[in-house]
Amino acid sequence: MISFRRLARNQSGFTLPAVLGFILVMGLISAALLMVIMTNFSTVNNQIKSQQSFNIAEAGVNYYLWHLAHSPTDYRDGTSAPATPDPQLGYGPYTHDYVDSDAVKQGTFTLWVKPKGEGSTIVTVRSIGKARDTGFTRTVDAQIGATSFASFGLLSDVEFWFGDSEAANGPIFSNQGIHMDGPNSDTVSAARSTYTPGSSYNGGVPGAQNGVWCNPSIISPNCNTRDKSNWLYPRPAIDFNQVSTSLCNMKKTAFKDDPSTASLAGLANACSQLPTSRTNSYIPRNGTTYSATKGYLIQLNTNGTYDLSGVSSENDRQTTYSSALTTTPVATGIPTPPSGVIFVEDNIWVRSNPTYHGRVSIAAGQLASTTVSPDINIADDLLYSTKNGNDAIGLVAESDILVSPYAPPVSGSFTFEINAATLSQSGSVTWPDRYKTDSSRCTRGWVNPGQRFIYYGSVATRQYWTWNYLRGGCADAVYDGATNRYVSGVKQTETNYDYNLLYAPPPSFPITGGYNILSWREVLTRP
Repeated sequence: MISFRRLARNQSGFTLPAVLGFILVMGLISAALLMVIMTNFSTVNNQIKSQQSFNIAEAGVNYYLWHLAHSPTDYRDGTSAPATPDPQLGYGPYTHDYVDSDAVKQGTFTLWVKPKGEGSTIVTVRSIGKARDTGFTRTVDAQIGATSFASFGLLSDVEFWFGDSEAANGPIFSNQGIHMDGPNSDTVSAARSTYTPGSSYNGGVPGAQNGVWCNPSIISPNCNTRDKSNWLYPRPAIDFNQVSTSLCNMKKTAFKDDPSTASLAGLANACSQLPTSRTNSYIPRNGTTYSATKGYLIQLNTNGTYDLSGVSSENDRQTTYSSALTTTPVATGIPTPPSGVIFVEDNIWVRSNPTYHGRVSIAAGQLASTTVSPDINIADDLLYSTKNGNDAIGLVAESDILVSPYAPPVSGSFTFEINAATLSQSGSVTWPDRYKTDSSRCTRGWVNPGQRFIYYGSVATRQYWTWNYLRGGCADAVYDGATNRYVSGVKQTETNYDYNLLYAPPPSFPITGGYNILSWREVLTRP
């Protein structure tokens, strides 16, 4: 028989190891739980620091967006270093403290700034954010760009009318309003919510209209059922007055390109300076007196150079540029300037031979004069070598940009083509209505189906734009049986927007607005 006392003694012997085991297990569990808690605390802290680093990196992008808004061509963060950019990252590194609203430093961001190329408004900004008291960094790459006058297929300070047979290809904008009877492939925008079209633009529908509208009687495309979701009005107007400042900046850029004129660029009256010596980027007046039929012929070559001839007279009733212009050779094989800008203090005639490979902007202006405003005349085919953004031709005129009456072939089937971003500060981009040498005669016309005119690029005009005129009758205009009208210019036309110009316009092409963030992405890096 086992005594109760002996049993109790044995039970107490079992209890102590059990209690010790329980304590040990709980200690292990507590240690593991503590380790999990500490790990979570560390993970959460790292996530917070990582997110702070990311926020600081984004702040660096926003800082440089602000910087470009005030200094559009400064890619060195207000410094002069480095002289040569890193081939992959660009200019930098530029490190800034990130300070919160309580003036407490929360970290730093380091910037690299890489312009896309000559003439492009796109800048790639890499911002590396680092929060305080951490080894973690987060990196953001952003593309920042500004819109220019080449950001539109057609842009005008006055009203447009697209007939039902005229397609609007690319974004269209008017500071007045647009009568849009034809089809459109992109946005059609106007600055006004309503306007009253002129009698030549209302198509027989009098009275006030919406900023963008169509004639209800048009059935192809059907005015009443067509998609109007990309008809946008009112929109902020675009100021053509700023082009005068842009022309001045282009002249300064041309001065900077050559040591003989570089000092002029820094003068307060730089744009009134009239050096008489020619450089690759600056061409002085051709003679002491101004004439609409005098200036220079610029021939753009496939190897990226240009040939220059003086023009002493023009007879625009002739049938080719070589017979219409009286020229004197000045130089051949002139390299395109490093900036890509050629500024001419006179009228310009321009053609390509046969295509141009490169990026160039040609500007015509007499900024020292308040009475003379030069034109640019397109005298023949004007073609890029490629249409992928690598090549661009910009034409900026203080007055008109004209397609010369002798530019197309005189007869037979042909495709006459112009590739350019054109901008008229105060005049029109147009086919001329009448000859310079005989204003009593209308310019000649081409009406056969095999005679085509293709315009590829962009048009920005202070006044009017057209490639042809329909008339009741006029000398040199050609009768078109299909419309029972007389035509000046080429009847069969096609105007297409070069979308490569949207954020990669020709060099120093005038800008219409501020910089915006076009895209951004995080670049994965190790802590």
